Amino acid sequence: MFQRDSYSGDRTNDYKRLINQLQALSEDETDTIALLSNASALLNQFLDEVNWVGFYIWNDHDSELVLGPFQGLPACIRIAYGKGVCGTAIKEQVTKRVPDVAAFPGHIACDSASQSEIVVPLFMNGQIFGVLDIDSPNINRFDETDQFYLETFTAELKQFITEK
Repeated sequence: MFQRDSYSGDRTNDYKRLINQLQALSEDETDTIALLSNASALLNQFLDEVNWVGFYIWNDHDSELVLGPFQGLPACIRIAYGKGVCGTAIKEQVTKRVPDVAAFPGHIACDSASQSEIVVPLFMNGQIFGVLDIDSPNINRFDETDQFYLETFTAELKQFITEK
């Protein structure tokens, strides 16, 4: 298992090792909840200076994101399309990297300790699947390297998801 104390100091190589670990954990697994649970636990263990890591899953019936597997304090359960960072990421279909959540119009504060956030939208077969949401208690925690490799991580994860 990937341990924080096994960082090489090279973020690119560390992220590549993280993605390899995801592949090893996900191989031969078909249960979506199990896959997302392990993915959130793996990211929570790998990333430093974060206070929440998890997934929101799209609910077609209610047209909103619903809390899925996560690591951290209890969170908002439902997020409307276009609302907050998560809903905006889905609406705009782009990763949202927010250096200071206080400056984001309409930010939904589930945990007052969160100061920055990154949200990677997940689409499968052109349809909304959900988002990967990561919060940090530090301003400007996430950079371009994080964004690139978290997008790569979710792309790899989607290859293992066979059902919603």
